[in-house]
Amino acid sequence: MFYDGVAEPLTFNFLLIDNLSMMSLSSAIEPLRSANRLLDREAFRWRLCSIDGAPVTASNGIELQARPVEEALEGAHAVFVCGGMRIAPVDEKRYLALLRQAARRGLAVGSLSTGSHLVAKAGLLDGYRCTIHWENAAAFEEAFPKVIATGKIYEIDRDRLTCSGGTAAMDMMLHIIADRHDPDLAQRVANQFHHERIRDANDEQRGGRLRRVGSLPAPLQRTIQTMQANLESPVSVGELAEAANLSPRQLERLFGRHLGMTPARYYIALRVDRARELLIYTNQPILEIAVAVGFASTSHLGQWFKRIFGMRPGELREKASRRQGMGGDVASLSPAVAFGAASELE
Repeated sequence: MFYDGVAEPLTFNFLLIDNLSMMSLSSAIEPLRSANRLLDREAFRWRLCSIDGAPVTASNGIELQARPVEEALEGAHAVFVCGGMRIAPVDEKRYLALLRQAARRGLAVGSLSTGSHLVAKAGLLDGYRCTIHWENAAAFEEAFPKVIATGKIYEIDRDRLTCSGGTAAMDMMLHIIADRHDPDLAQRVANQFHHERIRDANDEQRGGRLRRVGSLPAPLQRTIQTMQANLESPVSVGELAEAANLSPRQLERLFGRHLGMTPARYYIALRVDRARELLIYTNQPILEIAVAVGFASTSHLGQWFKRIFGMRPGELREKASRRQGMGGDVASLSPAVAFGAASELE
């Protein structure tokens, strides 16, 4: 790990961006504080930083005091970009230059939640495994094809540490505590927060379309994984059944029993839901998005999009653009597809 041979305290800088997620930040810092208390020494140190040292306001309205990040880099071992609702800060070029400078100085570079977007844009995740909040994953994969994006709750790949946000930051820090000290200390820290199970880097995110997959029978899980891997060039129900070692009729019955719809309708829901993410979080033309999710034309995508979400793709993009311009949350514009409800898809 990047801290092998580093003397205490192991020092983390948290680079704050306006509208950052307070949950992610707290989940990252509190395990470090607790570990210090249980060890009865300062094994870990953290600093809140901003690009110019000005206070930063989190998405919940709380203002956080910060020091200039360039000053705080001295003596630090890692810098984490703390993301939230706004992926691209106003003065983005300064952030990118700062992150590249930190990497050149040998600091580990990481992120919480949507902060992975900035680290990737700085070119610091090319060829690395990384993750980002599930809601931004589709746009992230399209924007950064050289990055090895996964759906894990966190990824630690050499000197790059990324997490999907929320309580996943706690699991990532508990992993560092266990590796730096011992698993028993990490478990004692977890117990302080009633964190019953320390998740590891193999745990998948369960948001959006993935929220029910883990509880489905294995053949359905395999089929959905095949669908997700073939959104741009959809495969037939017969091919899906063959990949799951089932007959098409058996597959139809499984989907009806557990998901309340046919495999074909579920497949369309996955593709339209991916289109929604790309519309909100990228500037790709609608035609390119339609092709990226397996539709031959914008009109074909538009028909299904309106059927499921009650609006045309262009309407959603316009609303998202207005809300992003005001610094607002775009996720609530149109909820992800409720895959358990067949009425919208029949």
